[in-house]
Amino acid sequence: GLALISAGADILDIGGESTRPGSDPVSLDEELERVIPVIEALSNKTKIPISIDTYKSEVARLALKAGAHIVNDISAGIFSEDMPEVVSDFGAGIVLMHIKGTPRDMQKNPSYDNVMEEISYFLMNAVIQFRSRGVDKSSILVDPGIGFGKKLLHNLELMKRLGELKKLASGVLVGPSRKSFISGITGSPVEDRLPETISAAVVCAFNGADVIRVHDVYPVAKALKVSDAIQR
Repeated sequence: GLALISAGADILDIGGESTRPGSDPVSLDEELERVIPVIEALSNKTKIPISIDTYKSEVARLALKAGAHIVNDISAGIFSEDMPEVVSDFGAGIVLMHIKGTPRDMQKNPSYDNVMEEISYFLMNAVIQFRSRGVDKSSILVDPGIGFGKKLLHNLELMKRLGELKKLASGVLVGPSRKSFISGITGSPVEDRLPETISAAVVCAFNGADVIRVHDVYPVAKALKVSDAIQR
């Protein structure tokens, strides 16, 4: 975490359960054991905002108590109905992401009649749910969920039209880093997708992304400083 800050990260996103396609869930106790000590340690060493990447409200509650500031929920509150209350009680930030299905089955032939319209509607309803239960719009980011129940063309269209999501909340987060859609374009294996990740990050920033979640912080942050200077 400290190395990522040195590399240029503005937010640290900490998760104890993989949500990549086909992944199995982990127990509440196991997830807590993985993330809480890390959050406690980092919160004592940095003022950088810490995000807890979880869809379990109890993990979110204990992570916020331990020093996290933001909840990054891949289910936009669907997997834990009391997530809005937890976020509201702590005055925390929340990232509401679109997912179709669950991590285990989301990539089994996902289909949409109109991908942008359906995802916008899903996220709009999620924002309404959180706002109706005490979460301010200024505390909410939306995330179209690149690779979470989408085919290649769905992902490309979403990244091209990110700006259309900005009206829903205070900003848009997107996570294109090392995702499998890259392989559909260039054929690169997961460990060799940095050039494509940089390209996607820069284009997403131009198209309206406010926060970009990446693995390779240093090179992407440098690229974004240049693209941001050009854009401004």
